[in-house]
Formats: sequence, C-alpha cells, structure tokens
Amino acid sequence: MLDASVGRERGTRRNAEANVSGVRVKICGLVSPEDALAAVDAGADLIGVNFVPDSPRCVDLRMAEAICEAVADAPVERVALFRDAPWKEIDHVISRVDFDRVQFHGEETEDEVESVDLPAIKAIRGADLEAAENYPGAILLLDHPHAGGGQGQAWDWSEAEQLIAMGQDVIIAGGLSPENVEQALDDVGDIPPWGVDVATGVENDEFAKDPVRMKAFVEAVRRHVGEVKLEIE
Repeated sequence: MLDASVGRERGTRRNAEANVSGVRVKICGLVSPEDALAAVDAGADLIGVNFVPDSPRCVDLRMAEAICEAVADAPVERVALFRDAPWKEIDHVISRVDFDRVQFHGEETEDEVESVDLPAIKAIRGADLEAAENYPGAILLLDHPHAGGGQGQAWDWSEAEQLIAMGQDVIIAGGLSPENVEQALDDVGDIPPWGVDVATGVENDEFAKDPVRMKAFVEAVRRHVGEVKLEIE
C-alpha cells in the first residue's frame, strides 16, 4: 500500500514535541479547522478526523484537508478514522491528507491493519483479550463493549487493567468526559494507559467541540497524572 514514510517521520517529530505527560489525550471527531485549533489550544496530543459515512462527525476530504492544514505546525498528531472502508478509499485519503496515524473501528483483520504504512490504532469492544491478540502491532482503543464508538456511553473501565498490566498500549474510550476521566484513570489501576479518547464528552449539540470542555478534559488528565506521579515519588 501507500509508502507513508514521510508521514511516519512527521508523526515522530510531532509526538516528540507534544506535551505528553504520560497519558496522551486524543480528541476525536473534529468537524472544522476551528475545532482543531481549539483542541491544540486545550493541549490535545492527538486529534481524530472521522471518515465513517454514517457518523454525524464524518467529514469529506476537503474538510479533512482544512482541519489538518490548520494545525500543520502544531505539536499534535492527526489520526484518520475508518470503519470497514474500501482500501482504495483509505489509500486515497492518506495520500491526499498528511495524517500521522490511522484508526480502524470495524472488523478489519490483522493483515489489513498492518498493511497500512502508518502507525495503527485498532478499536475493539471492551477489554477483549482474544481480540487484542489479533492485533499485536497496533495500539488498542478500548470502547464500549456493546454501544460502539461515538455514542458517549461509559463502561467498566477497570476491565482494561489486565491488558495494560500485560504491556499492551491501550487508549481508554467510551463515555469519557471532564467529569469522569480521572475516575476512569483510577479504575484502570496503578499503570496508566497509553492514552484516553473523547468525542461526545467535549462537544455541544451540533457535534462541534466545546473549547471550555476540551480544556477541562485535558486539565483533568494532567492533574490526575501529576497526582499519581507525586504519590509514587
């Protein structure tokens, strides 16, 4: 598939420059350049752009280009989200838009996930150990076991503790908000996850992101990570 070595290099540079405090914050489902700029201002480490046709947060290629261009020089990684999309479509998108990672949210196989020449995030339902074994090279995004992504429904985040303890890079998702993300981080145990992901919990009724809630979410994560570090020391 597409040779995205340039994207990998840029992603590494952005990640190195990002203010990563041990738990990365991914704000997903951005629908405008204004969303992207506000997410960067809030302190996000990654932003997600949705290409799932039946999602209310789905954007076309032109909008995706505008979103990514708006933060081209910012220390933030840009993630393209697909669900069971034709591979020709995925190639077309990542050849046109400068993404750093690809997130798969469907029934994609291990071979399909690994065939994309960008670092992959693979969403699975809950902390399914068997499903996790199918994607050894990907960061796993653990979403609601039944509701799926983008629904804003919380689940028992403590189920992720075993996967994290096994050394798996995990992003916690599903119903997170500024009000509960610290509890979610408590629930997963002493070892923090690779990251946390939020969409519904930081947006308004029109699916646009709320700058105040995004900043509150990031601050809650940073505060929790700082408190845990102090306790360990």
